[in-house]
Amino acid sequence: MAKFCVLLCFSLLLIFGFPAIGSATKEEVGMYELKKGNFSVKLTNYGAHIISLLLPDKYGKLADIVLGYDTIKEYKNDSSNFGATVGRVANRIAGAQFTLNGTLYKLVANEGKNMLHGGPKGFSTVVWKVKKYSPEGRTPCIVFAYHSFDGEEGFPGDLHVIVGYKLLGDNKLRITMKAKALNKATPVNLVNHAYWNLGGHNSGDILSEEIQIFASHYTPVDSKLIPTGEIVTVKGTPYDFLKPSTIGSKINKLTNGYDINYALDGSGNDKLKKAAIVHDKKSGRMMEILTNQPGVQFYTSNTLHQKGKGGFVYEPYAALCLETQGFPDSVNHPNFPSQIVNPGTYYKHQMLIKFSNF
Repeated sequence: MAKFCVLLCFSLLLIFGFPAIGSATKEEVGMYELKKGNFSVKLTNYGAHIISLLLPDKYGKLADIVLGYDTIKEYKNDSSNFGATVGRVANRIAGAQFTLNGTLYKLVANEGKNMLHGGPKGFSTVVWKVKKYSPEGRTPCIVFAYHSFDGEEGFPGDLHVIVGYKLLGDNKLRITMKAKALNKATPVNLVNHAYWNLGGHNSGDILSEEIQIFASHYTPVDSKLIPTGEIVTVKGTPYDFLKPSTIGSKINKLTNGYDINYALDGSGNDKLKKAAIVHDKKSGRMMEILTNQPGVQFYTSNTLHQKGKGGFVYEPYAALCLETQGFPDSVNHPNFPSQIVNPGTYYKHQMLIKFSNF
């Protein structure tokens, strides 16, 4: 029997590129499933990625609504950050540098002269430790941890980071991202970079999905997608989704689709507030995102062309990202909400994602 189990695990590894579910220890790479009824999420401790999320439609038919890959090898070669936990600082930092407490910190650029999503070796590319794993029960959950060392990608100070995923109630996913600065002040902006398609990951584009974003203002960017420092009204622009509208209704007014940070209404405290609601009328699936962060990046996978799960080729507008976050390049804009975490203090980012049907 023992010999059979060894052969089975080895076969799974060869076929799927993952060890058997729940098999990773310490810094080995594994795949983990959280399941509550017919709602389930699969994750890996490589980059603390969401691999899949299965959810029934209004007819009870299950579909995987996040884009991704079949094997860990593909995630290791990924440049799209499918489902990843992104950090130490998500989004862009102009010139890959910033000054903090009188010291100039030069970072590792990976998008021209700028830094994107924590650099070429950001948190999405490291193996996280599994601190807790409870696959079923009332509140299935998993907690990943990572120690980011002083000077990693140029950032100051040691940083202890924890990311937790938990299933709650009826079809709710809570994502909690925490970090503690140990010895130096440092910027922190952690993001979950799931690519959502409520019709199913292989169902085509998301242009007919309806979206509402609870933000009266956004932060304009230059040609390199670096914020100008302004915070302007969405009124009269293609960025106005204060009332529900299909994504495709205004996208032709933009050169390259949506890739913009919204300043969420009601920011300024640590309470959860609505960031966005997305509805796919064909499947009936609805997703509501709440967060304690001041911003949300709305991205429509504008340049995507990538073979994904089951060999399906994801094309532009195959998914949308709603990355709750601090404002991009906040380290270089004093008027933006600060993302600086001082020694001995904590960063905490909460997301609550509610799924439903109608």
